[in-house]
Amino acid sequence: MNESNHPLPSSFRDPAGFIFQYENEVYRQVNEPGRKDYDLLLQSGLYDLLTKKNWLIRHEEMPAGISSNNAYKILKPAQIPFISYPYEWAFSMLKEAALLTLRIAKASLGHGMMLKDATPFNTQWYKGAMIFIDTLSFEEYKDGSPWIAYRQFCECFLSPLLLMHYGKMSLHKMQLAYADGIPLQLTSRFLPWRSRLSIHTYLHIHLHAKMARRNKATDQKETLVPKNKLINLLGSLEMLVNSLSLEDSGTVWGDYYSEAANRNDYLSQKKTIIATWVEKIPELKTAVDFGSNEGEFSIPLAARNIYTIAADADPVAVNKLHKTISKTNIQNIIPLVIDFTYPSPAIGLANKERDPFLSRISNTDLGLCLALIHHLCLGKNIPFASIAAILADCCKHLIIEFVPATDEKSKQLLLNKRDIYQWYTQPEFENTFGQHFDSIEKQLIPGTERVLYLMRRSHH
Repeated sequence: MNESNHPLPSSFRDPAGFIFQYENEVYRQVNEPGRKDYDLLLQSGLYDLLTKKNWLIRHEEMPAGISSNNAYKILKPAQIPFISYPYEWAFSMLKEAALLTLRIAKASLGHGMMLKDATPFNTQWYKGAMIFIDTLSFEEYKDGSPWIAYRQFCECFLSPLLLMHYGKMSLHKMQLAYADGIPLQLTSRFLPWRSRLSIHTYLHIHLHAKMARRNKATDQKETLVPKNKLINLLGSLEMLVNSLSLEDSGTVWGDYYSEAANRNDYLSQKKTIIATWVEKIPELKTAVDFGSNEGEFSIPLAARNIYTIAADADPVAVNKLHKTISKTNIQNIIPLVIDFTYPSPAIGLANKERDPFLSRISNTDLGLCLALIHHLCLGKNIPFASIAAILADCCKHLIIEFVPATDEKSKQLLLNKRDIYQWYTQPEFENTFGQHFDSIEKQLIPGTERVLYLMRRSHH
């Protein structure tokens, strides 16, 4: 085996095969134990159906030259531009992934197969929608066998979706804490009593949790499940997921731009300046919009064929952006719930299964940091030096907006706070960022005291 094609740290659980990287591209090896099910996936017509619907990632079979021992096939899937994780997704993205998983499970039954996994980690954001990426998750269906991934689906998808639906709030940190799914007993305890009035919630969470406890105690044998009951189970789960929602209002940032649009022509002036500068950046293919809100500045970047990560701490704003993308079929944006002050860490086995957010965006061509610096400095007490160092690690170019302490939004942040921000000045900002970036252009946004900077990461 070529030394560079050992399994990725996230790909060690399935004896049927693994993912590896070779010359900066991702491949999947199908091992001999996965041969029968992989062949059935192709011969049954299921692969053709799922790829035609854009539900499953397409692949091409490669020569065996880069394979290791025990290899049956080497597959090269369509390459995903950016890997994201369920604890970074908006509510409606997780819901989309749940519905996709159920539809694939139902389609599989019609072709003599079944999903053996039902984790959101098997789905990714690709060309403006969720797509299933685990080609080896399919196994032959045997009459009477239950869906072995049922509990996993309930804990990984239903638990967080139901808790958010009834709690009317986002639970990204809880999803991070329970990356392999929120236990049924915990979900059952946290859900309000009225959730039992929903027959589907009662069956899939409350009764399921009770049965799981009982089965642990008695170690019962599996009972036979007729195929029509499996189809009914999947239909019941689909009805429940479809009924869940999270309100798209109620946070300051969820409604930020509707308020900002009223301030003179601040937004249009800013867009004009940024559009001019973006034209000047050579070979601009990737961007991260830190504090993207509803994508006001991410969408124009995507329209220029720049792959854009729209990252915001506000789940309501990110949810709105996801819905905009779904309606308009914009393909070059991935909306993510990311708190700049608490970005997703490395987690999993040896902390290597899931990469931290900041390492996944390292060396991005452009970072946008608009109307954010005053929130980080005045709202969170983060010094310029820390912000500059983080951004320099991520971005080759930077467009950043300095919002002075005299700005109305800054004054709001300083209400009821001790004045410990003498360092928060434009000269100090320029000096500190100048240690990491060379300033290319600088422009006052007309009608405001706010200043935009175009910077390039320096080599010193």
